[in-house]
Amino acid sequence: MAAEQDPEGRAAARPLLTDLYQATMALGYWRAGRARDAAEFELFFRRCPFGGAFALAAGLRDCVRFLRAFRLRDADVQFLASVLPPDTDPAFFEHLRALDCSEVTVRALPEGSLAFPGVPLLQVSGPLLVVQLLETPLLCLVSYASLVATNAARLRLIAGPEKRLLEMGLRRAQGPDGGLTASTYSYLGGFDGSSNVLAGQLRGVPVAGTLAHSFVTSFSGSEVPPDPMLVPAAGEGPGVDLAAKAQVWLEHVCEPHPGERAAFVAYALAFPRAFQGLLDSYSVRRSGLPNFLAVALALGELGYRAVGVRLDSGDLLQQAQEIRKVFRAAAAQFQVPWLASVPIAVSNNIDEEALARLAQEGSEVNVIGIGTTAVTCPQQPSLGCVYKLVAVGGQPRMKLTEDPEKQTLPGSKAAFRLLGSDGSLLMDVLQLAEEPAPQAGQELRVWPPGAQEPCTVRPAQVEPLLRLCFQQGQLCEPLPSLAESRALVQLSLSQLSPEHRRLQSPAQYQVVLSERLQALVNSLHARASP
Repeated sequence: MAAEQDPEGRAAARPLLTDLYQATMALGYWRAGRARDAAEFELFFRRCPFGGAFALAAGLRDCVRFLRAFRLRDADVQFLASVLPPDTDPAFFEHLRALDCSEVTVRALPEGSLAFPGVPLLQVSGPLLVVQLLETPLLCLVSYASLVATNAARLRLIAGPEKRLLEMGLRRAQGPDGGLTASTYSYLGGFDGSSNVLAGQLRGVPVAGTLAHSFVTSFSGSEVPPDPMLVPAAGEGPGVDLAAKAQVWLEHVCEPHPGERAAFVAYALAFPRAFQGLLDSYSVRRSGLPNFLAVALALGELGYRAVGVRLDSGDLLQQAQEIRKVFRAAAAQFQVPWLASVPIAVSNNIDEEALARLAQEGSEVNVIGIGTTAVTCPQQPSLGCVYKLVAVGGQPRMKLTEDPEKQTLPGSKAAFRLLGSDGSLLMDVLQLAEEPAPQAGQELRVWPPGAQEPCTVRPAQVEPLLRLCFQQGQLCEPLPSLAESRALVQLSLSQLSPEHRRLQSPAQYQVVLSERLQALVNSLHARASP
C-alpha cells in the first residue's frame, strides 16, 4: 500500500516509534509460523483521569494517518537488523519490507465521544504480526490526545460557556510533538484557540496572540517611529501622528512610563484594528492602564477600536474589576461607549482552582490564557491506556493475573450506550460481537462490575458505540473535521448527568457486561483454576 501523500502522515508517527519488544515479538511470531494468524486487540483505559467520571476519545485522526502511511522503509529494516540477533534469517527482514496495513481493520469510538473505563477506544484486527507492531504507536497517539482533550473539557466546564479560553502552552510542552498534540486536542476539548501557529497551519486550530513583555520593555520612549502617521479607519482625511495624539490624551490622565507608551504606539501603528495592551510590564495602575487609555482613545478618534488588554501577574480577578471600573468611567467621561466593554484577558499559571475563581459570578475577566496546566496535565500526566489481545484465530484470549484490575475481558466485542427517555446516559454495555444488539424498550439483563447477581435495565434508546472506520487500508467513511469533533464533545458532555459531570467526587458511570460475556469470563477463570 502506498503511503498517503499527507505531510502529517509520517509526522504523526513513524513505524519505528515503538518499543523494541514489538520487533522481537514479531520475529518470534514469524519464526513460529504465526505471522498471519488472525488476531484482535483492544485499546482502552482502566480508570477515568483526574479523579473524574469521564474521558474523551481523541487521537483517531492521527491513528488513521499513521495506518495509511505505515510502511517500513529500507532504512527502518536496516536498523532493525542491526539491533536484532546477527543470525536472524534474512527472510524475516524481507517479510518486514512487505508489511502494510492493507489487511487491518479498526473500529473506534468517534473522535470527541465520551469514553469510560474498559470500553475500547480502538478495536484493531488483522494479521497477528502487524497488529502487534501497531501497539506502541497507537497507544502513543491515543493516550496523550485523550488525556489533553479530557483536561481541556474539565477546564471548559469550570470556565463556563461565556469565557474565552486560549491554550498558550507550547513553550511549556514536552517537545514539539507534545506541543502540537496539546494545541490540537485542547481545542477539541473545548478551548477557543491556541497560540501555536503550527497547529493552525496543519490542523486548522484558530490561532491568537498579541505581544510579550519583551516588546514593551524594548522601548525607552526616545524612539521615533519611521512613519507615525495613521489614516482614519474610514479611509478618509489626512493621516494623523498617533504618537502625538496619544501624548495629548495622556495629559488627561498622568505621566506613565514613556517606553511603554512608545511600545503601545508602535504596536497600534502595526495593528490599528487589533490593538491590545499588555498592562503589567511596569505598573498596571500607574503606567500600563494610562498608557493603554491614551493610545486607545487616540485610535478611537480615528475610528479604530482597541480589542483588549492583558494581565499576566498579580491578583488577576481584583485587577480586572478595577480596570473595568476605569474603563467605564473613561467611557462616560470621554463619550466613547465602546471603551466600557473592552475585553480583559488574563494569564499566569492558571490551574483549575484559579480558573474557578476567575470564572465566578461578577468576574470582569473575558479571556483566559492557560499554558502549563493545559499541556502538561499536572494532576495526572498519563491516561494509562493499554492495548490487549482479546482473540486469536477467532478464539477468545484473556489475561489472568493476581491483580484483578489488570485482568482483561476476552473475545471480540460490541459496545452499546443505553439512554433514558430524556436522552440522559444510563450505562454502557459490553457484549460479545455475535450477540444480538440491545433493543430500545426491551428489558436487558446485565452484570455490573463485581456484582454477585445480574440486574435488569430497560433503555429508551440504544446507541452502538464502535464504528467501522478503517478496513483494508482505506477509510470507510470521511473523518469529521476537528471543529465537528469539538462540537460532538460539547453535545456529549451535555448528555451526562450533573452527578457524573461534576469534577470533584463525581458519581461513577457504570460499564456493565452482558450475561454471555460474563459467562465467558467465568468459564475462562474456571479453566485456569488448579
